[in-house]
Amino acid sequence: MMVQVDRPRIALFPASFDPLTNGHLDLIHRSLSIFDEVVVALAKNVAKSGTFSDSERLDMLQGVLKDLDRVKVDAFNGLVVDFATQIGACAIIRGLRAMSDFEYEFEMALMNKHLHPEVEILFLASSQKYLYVSSSRLKELVRFGAAVDEFVPALVAEALRSKLAGG
Repeated sequence: MMVQVDRPRIALFPASFDPLTNGHLDLIHRSLSIFDEVVVALAKNVAKSGTFSDSERLDMLQGVLKDLDRVKVDAFNGLVVDFATQIGACAIIRGLRAMSDFEYEFEMALMNKHLHPEVEILFLASSQKYLYVSSSRLKELVRFGAAVDEFVPALVAEALRSKLAGG
């Protein structure tokens, strides 16, 4: 008989976080109610050029998440499912806002399950108050001088204003 050692349940929450929003934070907090640890990982996407550099995004993630004991911040290149197995994650968390998100995420989930069937893919529906919040919409608002403080942590709002509205 094989004795199973209880291991912490680790979830990976990968995204480009350009920038981190309160919708992302909501998913992180909800994931903590299910998993022992959540690794929030900056996915370095070579196909996308972001508003913020990788180091700026990592700094924002670390600054906002520093007080959450069971959250670790990391970054990776390559396939998300490979990184998940590397860190010992049993699940990858993906947030869904709309049907268009689902189609893309579902296809990606099927491929990831094919590559690493032992890693579960968990879709979490966005909380209603964040359904319409996206990083690109927020950046557009800031460029036109609108406040985004209700949609992002204070540190991120300040970084957006500094980067896009000239301070």
